[in-house]
Amino acid sequence: MEIVMVSRRGVLKLVGGGTVLAAGSVGTFVAMNGPSRAAREPWRQAGLYESYRKRALSYALLAPNPHNLQPWQVSLDGEDALTLYHDPERRLPATDPYDRQITIGCGAFLELLSIAAAEDGYRTEITAFPDGSDLQALDRRPVARVTFHAGRARPDPLFAHILARRSNKEVYENRDVDTDKRNALVAAGAVYGQTAGCIGNDLLAVKLRDLTWRAHQVEVMTDYTYQESLDLMRIGAKEVTNSPDGIELEGPMIAAGRLLGLVNRKTLADPSSSAFRQGLDMYRAMAMSARGFAWISNSNATRQDQINAGRAYARLNLKATELGIGIHPWSQSLQEYPEMAELYREVHDLVGGGERLQMLVRIGYGPKIMPTPRRGLDAHLV
Repeated sequence: MEIVMVSRRGVLKLVGGGTVLAAGSVGTFVAMNGPSRAAREPWRQAGLYESYRKRALSYALLAPNPHNLQPWQVSLDGEDALTLYHDPERRLPATDPYDRQITIGCGAFLELLSIAAAEDGYRTEITAFPDGSDLQALDRRPVARVTFHAGRARPDPLFAHILARRSNKEVYENRDVDTDKRNALVAAGAVYGQTAGCIGNDLLAVKLRDLTWRAHQVEVMTDYTYQESLDLMRIGAKEVTNSPDGIELEGPMIAAGRLLGLVNRKTLADPSSSAFRQGLDMYRAMAMSARGFAWISNSNATRQDQINAGRAYARLNLKATELGIGIHPWSQSLQEYPEMAELYREVHDLVGGGERLQMLVRIGYGPKIMPTPRRGLDAHLV
């Protein structure tokens, strides 16, 4: 499906399908079918709470996380502590069977929590998995306990970039990222005992562009892994408003496609449909536009390593925001299910360095984009 808006003639057209909206109707249609504003309200509410813990949490829930599941549950303990749990209903059993990516998302949450608390002068004492953990799967034991210590922290310069942080899932410009900026990304990610790497548009990047695209194809052409994504798709602003999580598909083009029955879960699931094929074309263009790659790795010996990888990735993402660099996780080849095993070995041979790759992202310069939907603070408090 391709929809073209011709502003000079005032006509919204679906290629091959004739006129959808005549002149004079386009502006109204676009205005009524834009992205959900309500689903982005938590970005505007960040920092507006009276309680310092809720202020910190209101920034933490903006953290990057897999498939935008936002798998965080929090209990406020006493006057100066909280406990973080993962939500057992928000997992990715097909593509993340050992909850590694979910744990990384919890680490990113904790890092933004710590940065935001420091802005108020509070040092966070974070104890990951205080009651133990299992590398095979997360359970109901706490992910972390956090104690706040007043007057013991200095503001972190990365705080200024939390509200502008994005995962930029667009085609990047034909412009390379210079060495100094790539080195700054490595420095930002090489914290908490992590190994960070970053390359520009070189021969290794050519190999990684091809590999990451093949990994994407494996995921969408494998029924049960693609179904996991389909189940998390929110199609149209109404669905996004009602469920501000998962993979949002919204805007006037999506609305027009829905109106004509060309964009829905059935067509998106059908490899022979134009919606499916053009979705592949869109992602291929994104993959091939990468102007370099960055990654984070460690020994993956414990859940603490995964938490630390998430904390390091949050800092790398914020540094990219500061530098004006687009960044987009492209980690399908790091996933642990049988159909991905060959590419898992290949990517580790290329850049693993004998460690477990925890994050792999493409970098470049992309257009300005909106923040992803968020569920809001009350949805996370238990």
